[in-house]
Amino acid sequence: MKRVLIVGAGKGGSALFKLLYPMDRMKVIAVVDHNPNAKGLTLAANHNVATGSNWKEWVYEKVDIIIEATGNEKVLQEILHRRKKETVVIPGTVAYVVAELLDEKETLLNKLTEQTNNQELILSNIRDGMIVINNMGVLQFVNKSAEHILGYKKDELVGKNIEKVIPNTRLPQVLRSRRKEVNQKLLLENGKMVITTRLPIINANDELIGAFAVFKDITEVLNLAEENTDLKEIKIMLEAIIQSSDEAISVVDENGIGLMINPAYTRITGLKESDVIGEPATVDISEGESMHMKVLQTRRPVRGVRMRVGPAKREVLVNVAPVIVDGKIKGSVGVLHDVSEIQSLTSELKRARQIIRNLEAKYTFDDIIGKSTEMQLALEQAKVGAKTPATVLLRGESGTGKELFAHAIHNESNRKHNKFIRVNCAAIAESILESELFGYEEGAFSGAKRGGKKGLFEEANMGSIFLDEIGELSLHMQAKLLRVLQENEIVRVGGTDPFMIDVRIIAATNVNLEKAIMNKTFREDLYYRLNKLPIFIPSLRERINDLPDLVHHIIQKMNQDYGRNVRAISDEALSLLSGYHWPGNVRELENVIGRAMIYMEMNEEIIQQEHIPNLQPIPKSLQQDKELEVNLPLQDAVEQYEKELITNVYKQSGFNKTKTAKKLDISIRNLYYKLEKYNIEKRNLQ
Repeated sequence: MKRVLIVGAGKGGSALFKLLYPMDRMKVIAVVDHNPNAKGLTLAANHNVATGSNWKEWVYEKVDIIIEATGNEKVLQEILHRRKKETVVIPGTVAYVVAELLDEKETLLNKLTEQTNNQELILSNIRDGMIVINNMGVLQFVNKSAEHILGYKKDELVGKNIEKVIPNTRLPQVLRSRRKEVNQKLLLENGKMVITTRLPIINANDELIGAFAVFKDITEVLNLAEENTDLKEIKIMLEAIIQSSDEAISVVDENGIGLMINPAYTRITGLKESDVIGEPATVDISEGESMHMKVLQTRRPVRGVRMRVGPAKREVLVNVAPVIVDGKIKGSVGVLHDVSEIQSLTSELKRARQIIRNLEAKYTFDDIIGKSTEMQLALEQAKVGAKTPATVLLRGESGTGKELFAHAIHNESNRKHNKFIRVNCAAIAESILESELFGYEEGAFSGAKRGGKKGLFEEANMGSIFLDEIGELSLHMQAKLLRVLQENEIVRVGGTDPFMIDVRIIAATNVNLEKAIMNKTFREDLYYRLNKLPIFIPSLRERINDLPDLVHHIIQKMNQDYGRNVRAISDEALSLLSGYHWPGNVRELENVIGRAMIYMEMNEEIIQQEHIPNLQPIPKSLQQDKELEVNLPLQDAVEQYEKELITNVYKQSGFNKTKTAKKLDISIRNLYYKLEKYNIEKRNLQ
C-alpha cells in the first residue's frame, strides 16, 4: 500500500482526496494546507484522516508519494529539495487536470441521472397504464398503473413475451404493420375493460425498435362514477363500522368540536354522545393534554400517549391521526385503548416471551450500537468468532453488553436454528448448580424427580450455551466444566454413563482472570481452554463518542416501554452526560435516561438538562493524573482509576458510606467490599 501526502486542500487537493481515499492500494496519511478553512481539510477530518498546516512536518515521515496541489512553483521546488530520495513528487498541474476531469464527469453523470430519473418518475406515476415491448415482442417496461390494471408485479412481466401475458394483445400486429391503433377496446383476462392506444417505436434511421401501448381502465372510471352517486351509502357504511368496532373511537372537526363517538368509547370513558358531540375535544380529559387539539395544530399523528379520561379517570393509551383532504385539515380521529386490558395482555405476552427467551437468542449484531473504533474492533472479532466453532470468552465491565454479544454470536453462527441457553453462574446457588448444568438421575438426592432431569448442557445440545459470570464458579465446578470442554461429554449427578454433547460455549466475565489465577481462585488449565477467542468489550467511557447514538436508541426503546413520545435530547443534556464517567456503563445510561423520561411531563418531547438526575462528574484530580496511567496494564489502570474515584467521592461525602454508595450508584455492600479491597480508611484520608 502506497502512503500519500496531499499538499494543498483546495479544489484540486479535494478532488484528489475523493479519488484516492477509496483505493485499497493507496492510503492518504494526511492533507495539509496553510488555510485552516480549506475545503479539503474538512473533507479529510470527516474521514478520520490527519490534517495540518505545515507540510514540512510530514515530509520526513514514511511517505511514498507527495502530491503538490497548491499550484505554487516555489512550494513544488521546496518539496523536491526536502523530500526523501525514494519519495515520488507529483506537481500541481496534474491535480488541476484531475479536478477538472472529475468535475466534468460528475456534472455529466448528474445530468444523465436526473434525466433518467425524471423520465422513469413521470412514466411510472402517470395514471394511465403503459407497457413497452422490443421488436421481438418481449416486455421491456411496465409502469405502476399497468401493474395495477393487469394484476401482475413488474418482475412477473418484464422479460416475458407480451402474448404470454396478454394473449389477445394486438401489439405484435402493430410491430408487423408499423401502424398505430388509437382508442381501441380490449377485454383483459381478469375481466377488466380497457381503452388502449398502440404505437410503433421507429428510430431516426427508420428502424423498428419496438412498440408501446397506453391504456386506461374504464371499469375504474365507472366505479368512480358509482362512488360519486353512492356517497350517502358509504357514509352510512362507515358509521356502521365505527359503531360496531370494539375499539373506542372519537372524531372531531377542524375546530376540535366533537362529531362522533361509538359505544366502545362510552364504555371506557363513561361519557355519552350528549356529553361529547358539539363540545370541545377537551371535555373528556381528566388528566393530560388533548391529543386531538395537538394533532390539529401540528398536522402530525401521535401514538401511545397516556392520559386519564372521563369521570372515573380511566387510564388509556391514545392514538390520534389527522384527516387531511386536498391538503386541508378537516378534523382528526382518535382511538383509545384501555390500559388495564393492555396490561393484562402484556403480562400474558411477557410470560410467553420468557419461555421463548430461554430457548432462543433475540439480538443480532444490528442491535449493537457503536461506531467507535473500540466497539468496531470488538464487533469484527465477534463476527469472525461466530463463524467458527471455537469457545468465545467475552470480557468487559458490568453493563457493557456482554449478553448482547452472546446473542449476536449465536444468531450469526450455523447453530442459530437450535437452542440458545443462558446461565448466570453467580445467580445459581453452588449446592444446585451442578445438577442444573449437568442434570441428575432418578434418586440422585432427596427430592429428585422421578426419571431424573436434563441439565442445561443437554438442553443446549446442537446449540449454544452462554455462561455468564464464569469467574464466579467454584474450583469444583471449574473442574467439571473443564471436563466438558476437553471431552465434549457430561455425566449427570448420580449417574455413571457419560453423555456426548455438541454445544458451543460462550463465556463472559468482568473478573480479572489472570489475577484470579495468581490468587488460586481460577484454574489455569480452564483459563487456556476458555481463552481461545477472547473479545474485550469496551466500557462506555472508552467509547464516549457513541453516546449520542446510544441515547437515541434508548429513547426509542423507552418510548415503547413507557408509552411516551420523546423525540430527542438537548445539546446541554447530552453534554452533561458526556462529562460523566459511567461506572455502570450502558446499563447505567439506560437507568439515567429512563428516570429522566419518567419525570418529564406528558407533553414534553425533548429531554432537557434539568430532567437528568444528579451525576458525579470525573474528578479533576483524576483528569490531571491521566498521563501517569498510560504505562500501566489495562486492569491495573482501571483499578487505580476506581480507587481514586472512590477515594474522592468518599471525601466529598464527608466519609458517609451511605451517601458515597448513592453517588457511585452501587450497593452499600459493594462499597464496603471495595473500601476493604483498596485499603481506603477514613483515618488515612484526613
